[in-house]
Amino acid sequence: MVRTQISLDERAYEEAKAEAALQGISLAEFLRRAVAAALAPRRRADRPWMRHAGTLASGDPDASTTVDEVVYGRGRP
Repeated sequence: MVRTQISLDERAYEEAKAEAALQGISLAEFLRRAVAAALAPRRRADRPWMRHAGTLASGDPDASTTVDEVVYGRGRP
């Protein structure tokens, strides 16, 4: 982990500190999560196929167990 120093205006600092307290985490952890959330869209852009992950539903509760049959045309062992 890299240590860094940032400057926030007083209002942003107080709001971030209050939100961190509500979440039960430190201000540093709150800011790490905020940065990760801000960078997530860029990371998703690096893997465009991930936009579709979880967007379809087959209605079959056992769909995950039949993926080989569906994708590769072969049944389960």
